[in-house]
This record gives sequence, structure tokens and C-alpha cells, in this order.
Amino acid sequence: MDRTPHPRSRRIAPLVALAAASALLAAGCSSGSGGKKAEESADGAAAGKANTPAMKVALITHQGPGDTFWDIVRKGAEAAAAKDNIKLVYSADPNAGSQANLVQNAIDQKVDGIAITLAKPGAMKSVVGKATSAGIPVVGLNSGDSDWKQLGLMEFFGQDETVAGEALGKRLNSEGAKKAVCVVHEQGNVGLTQRCDGMKKTFDGKTETLYVNGTDMPSVKSTITAKLKQDTAIDYVVTLGAPYALTAVQSVGDAGSKAKIATFDLNKELTGAISKGTIQFAVDQQPYLQGYLAVDSLWLYKNNGNYSGGGEQPTLTGPAFVDKNNADSVARFATKGTR
Repeated sequence: MDRTPHPRSRRIAPLVALAAASALLAAGCSSGSGGKKAEESADGAAAGKANTPAMKVALITHQGPGDTFWDIVRKGAEAAAAKDNIKLVYSADPNAGSQANLVQNAIDQKVDGIAITLAKPGAMKSVVGKATSAGIPVVGLNSGDSDWKQLGLMEFFGQDETVAGEALGKRLNSEGAKKAVCVVHEQGNVGLTQRCDGMKKTFDGKTETLYVNGTDMPSVKSTITAKLKQDTAIDYVVTLGAPYALTAVQSVGDAGSKAKIATFDLNKELTGAISKGTIQFAVDQQPYLQGYLAVDSLWLYKNNGNYSGGGEQPTLTGPAFVDKNNADSVARFATKGTR
């Protein structure tokens, strides 16, 4: 594993620069649902638990109802918290203003560190400034690769969404696709926009963007179905999250379409669908790793003064392709909720 800082590059292999990454072997806590309320991880002792003063860390994401992707992020964060003697407080809201209020709540609680997603960075700027002014270190994960430094975050853990989109566009070319629809399940999310824009940049065929209400899966299904019926030239449906890809499978069937499906992100059901061939491939960003490294980085900073990337470069956790050739090997980790 490469542990040296790298400039933001166009490489597809994941890069992990955090010195404590070997601690991923530590057992994780069970993950739970997201929702808007804050919940704390278990306080019980864990094998290999750090003999350092207890910390309180807030993990605040833009998770929407029913989006199981964030259960994987949270599971990684809980594993790091259990190892590091951290009380983890998780909260989430897909509404940017409400997410900012959750950050303010964490500041008011005088937490020792905050890990945050920046799906809508403009709405987070003011409250992140308040956190740093209060002396609370803030790191980013998952969303915000283009904005974390400008907002004053200390570190970032995720993938370059533009590069990931460009990689998918090139993959569509190799698959012989001619017309693709990119399904956006959350309008205004900069990371999702970057994925579609990156795909358009490298894909030689035609691309359309289809907006759906990601919090209403029956509506997602009907909207994709209607689009496929209306435009029979679409031969690839590209979704930006695993649950939406699985729903798109139903839409393709309902529409009587021959379109194939590709997606960003994984869960255990999706790896099975790839193995069966109902979904062609996925772009994986390793959400467990994002949650783990974000929380662990705050422990490392407080106790050792360590931080990755020199404050200038992100720690990249993806992208990497999962297809029929490697889906079975990934599936055993997806079943555990770590991929």
C-alpha cells in the first residue's frame, strides 16, 4: 500500500496515505440507520482499545432516508471509534441548512473533533468557520473533494468524483454503449454532478441527465421506466448509488428495455447482481474506509499531531471497478458491510 503523499492524479487505483490504515483489522461495531437524530456508539471496551483519554467526535453526513451507503460509512467510523476510545455521535440530514444546524449542535457540545460531508459546500462554509474558530479540528469525507481546502478543513478522505466519472465514461466506450442516461438522485449535490459531468467528458456517445427524487424509491422506479419507454435508444442506465441501480433493474424490466445498468457505489445486494449479470459493473469508493480514516485521523491529530496529505492533498479511497471478474471476491467483504 502506498503511504506517501500524492498530488491529485488521474489514477484509478485507490490511494491510502494514512499511517494507521493497518488498524482496519480491528473489529467494527454494528451499523445502524441514518436518520436525523444523533446517536452514540457503544462505550464498551474493545480489543486493542487505545489507552488514551476519551474523546468525543461528531460524524455529520447528508444521508437521506433509506440510503444504505451511509450504513457502511458509519460502520467504518464506529470501528475506528471503538479502537480509539472515542464516543462517536452520528447525525445526518440531506437538507443542507439542517446539516449545518447539526454541525452547530456539535460545536455547542464542545466535541473534540468533527467529520463532515460537503455535498453542498456553500451551506457549510459559515458553520465550519465557527468550528475552526472554536479550536475544533474538522475533516471531510466522501463529498467535497474540490472544496475542503477552501473551507479550511484539515484533511479529506474520498475520491475525485470527476476522475471517477471520466473513468466510467471510458468504460462505457469499451462496452460499446451509444446512449446513456445519468440518473441523479439528489439535485444540488456537487459530487453527483461531477460524476455525470466527468462521464460526459470522456463518453463518446450521447448522454442525458435524469433527475429523480432519491427519497422516494417508487417514484425513482416510475421515472426511469417512463424515460426508457420514451427513448428506446438508451442502451445504458448509469445510477449514482447502489439502491438506485437495483431499482433501475426493475425499471428496465417494466419498460421492456434492453438497456444495461452501471452504477457508482456498492452494497451486498449489488455485488450479487453484478455476479448474476443483471448489473454490469460498479465504481467503488470504499465508504467503510472513508468513515474509518476520518474518525481515526482526528485521534491521530489530537494524540500525535499527525495529519495526512500535508494539509494539501486528499487521501483517495477510490475509484476502482467491480465487475463480474472480481465481484465474488468483493462480495465476502460486502456481506460483512465493509465494502
